[in-house]
Amino acid sequence: MGTEPVGPLLPKTIYTEKYERLRELLRAERKAAGLTQTVVARRLGKPPSYVAKYEGGDRRLDVLEFLAVAAAIGFDPCRLIRSLMRK
Repeated sequence: MGTEPVGPLLPKTIYTEKYERLRELLRAERKAAGLTQTVVARRLGKPPSYVAKYEGGDRRLDVLEFLAVAAAIGFDPCRLIRSLMRK
């Protein structure tokens, strides 16, 4: 019983093209809603640097954080994911 990988190694997702696309989509949704990073951060109960870091690629969002961001901005998270998967 080893710890050898079964399949190909999964790269750190924060450095993939798909994650970059996710960040672009999140930023576009925020701007389309007419919101600043500060307003979104306030709605999340976080400092503005939180939004700047996930939009800039310095911080990865987990699924629950992503859902909270979607609610704070006011977009359908399923639609954004579908858009991400098409590209």
